[in-house]
Amino acid sequence: MEVIDTVNPCKALKGQSKTGGDKMTGRKYRKGAALLLSMIVLGILSAFAAAIYSMSTANVQLAENQRKADHARASAESGLEIIRLWLSCVAIPGDTPPNQRFSLIANSFQSAVLSISGITLPPSSSSITIPDITLNSAKGQSFDAQITPLPNLADPNTLQVSVVGKYGSVTKPIRVNYEFGSRPHTAFNYGVATKGPLHLSGNIELEGANVSVSNVYIECLSENEALSIIGNSQIAGDVNIANPLATVNLQGGQASIGGETGQNAINNHVEFGAAPPEFPTPNPGHFESYVTDTVDSSTDTSADTTFNNIRIVAGTNPTFTGNVTLNGVVFIEVPNVVTFAGNVTITGIIAGDGDVEDDSATNQINFLGNVFSNSVRELPAEEQFAGLQDETGTFAIAPGFYMSFGGNFGTLNGAIAGNGIEFFGNAGGTIEGSVINYADTTMNLTGNSDLYFNRYNQTGTPAGFVLEIILKYKPASYAEVPL
Repeated sequence: MEVIDTVNPCKALKGQSKTGGDKMTGRKYRKGAALLLSMIVLGILSAFAAAIYSMSTANVQLAENQRKADHARASAESGLEIIRLWLSCVAIPGDTPPNQRFSLIANSFQSAVLSISGITLPPSSSSITIPDITLNSAKGQSFDAQITPLPNLADPNTLQVSVVGKYGSVTKPIRVNYEFGSRPHTAFNYGVATKGPLHLSGNIELEGANVSVSNVYIECLSENEALSIIGNSQIAGDVNIANPLATVNLQGGQASIGGETGQNAINNHVEFGAAPPEFPTPNPGHFESYVTDTVDSSTDTSADTTFNNIRIVAGTNPTFTGNVTLNGVVFIEVPNVVTFAGNVTITGIIAGDGDVEDDSATNQINFLGNVFSNSVRELPAEEQFAGLQDETGTFAIAPGFYMSFGGNFGTLNGAIAGNGIEFFGNAGGTIEGSVINYADTTMNLTGNSDLYFNRYNQTGTPAGFVLEIILKYKPASYAEVPL
């Protein structure tokens, strides 16, 4: 007999279904499903997190590698710029034979590196080696480099610069090419270019076909007074003075520069501390091969005479007292004092074979009378002058010679270059070129000298002056070399 709880009659029925069975029996198969799903989700998230971590770690490593590579490349680029600075100071004579160029370039490069950075490079005959040079010791940045000729190229006048930038243990090599070029002699941009002071007194006028042709350059590094103009003298163009501490002395109410007088002339037409131009390297020996005749102590120089392609032998010290005609080359050996006391007609070039560093005035070329000059193009078509007709642009190239002009001249057909140049008395006329004074001593223009500069038919470098060979960077050749 079933006993029913009268206090809580529903309790006896708790847990029984309407059918009298256990109602939980149908749910036993669902236990642990949520746990399984949670574990699956957790596994997926864990894998995703591991992947993100792995990817992040790889990206960090890639970024670090890229950072090191960028620092190495920066070291290589810095090294390249340093070498470009050093190579910009390299110059060798233009008449250097091709098989000797690299040797002279190496010597010039060594001098440039030593003077700029104090670094001494190891000697080598086949390449220029630049050992490891520190850029930033704290970061371990440095570079080394090598410069080699590439004779196997279509253009043999090419050098290859290989630079290896370093950042710790990471390296980055790059390569560029340089080719041989020439540097123009900017001293020829001036009517007068002198390394010593310039003095004008009397009624001197320096004029030109245009104002720029009559500009003047004065280096004057050893003296304070670079320019003095006394009396009615004038310079039509501007004056550039390399010495920043130099002074200019104008005396007389008509002393002028650039058309102005007094302090206005200095303020408006004189530049102090000007960048120095390239003075040309004279090579009078270039003309020696044209010599066919000789003037020595036995030669009569007193009569009216014509000379063709002559050599004035050392120690002759001739004085040409008659009216003399000179055709072709006048090649003057040292020592010598050559004087033209009478009038002289020159259809050719005077070449004094002296030392450009000799300012002693021991060797001299003096024109006391009038000078009549014709271009070498007017030489007759004769075998003895063959080729000389193309040697244009030079009237006198005489390093180590003091040259003085005391008479008038209609036109001097070309540049005049010497160690000490003087115009005095009534000397004056047109100069189809520049006057170049290599001497540190004063260049004097006195009396009534009117110099008119006109270079309308002068192109290129005057004959006998050597163009310098320099190295020019070829940007298109830049290449990053694979490791």
